[in-house]
Amino acid sequence: MTSASRREAARRALALDDRALLGQCERDFFTAGGPGGQHRNKTASGVRLTHPATELSVTATERRSQTLNRQIALERLRSGLRVLAAAPKVRKRTERTEASRRRRREEKAHQSAKKSRRRRDAWGE
Repeated sequence: MTSASRREAARRALALDDRALLGQCERDFFTAGGPGGQHRNKTASGVRLTHPATELSVTATERRSQTLNRQIALERLRSGLRVLAAAPKVRKRTERTEASRRRRREEKAHQSAKKSRRRRDAWGE
C-alpha cells in the first residue's frame, strides 16, 4: 500500500464518527497482565484496534475496564490517523546568497595566497 493511499484512507476515516470508525476496525480483546490485581489478570480487558485500510494498530491496557480501554484505544487511533493524514512538507532547495558566495571566494583567495607565500618561503625566494 502506498503512503498516498494510506494518507487518503486516514483522511476518510477521520471524517467518520466514533461508531462508524469502530465499525471499520478489527477489535481484539486480550488479558492484560501487570498491576491491577486478579480482576485485570483474569479478564480480557486489553483492547487492540486495527484499522485495515491504513494498516494502523493501537492497544490500550491501562485500565481494568474494557470499555475505558476501548475509548482510550479509539483516541489513540484518531491521533495516529491525524499523523498519517498530514501531508509531508515539500522541501525546497535554497540558493546561496550573493554575499555568501562572495565570502567564499574571498576565503578561497586568502587560503591560496597563504599557500603561495609558503611555497616562495620554502624555496628561499
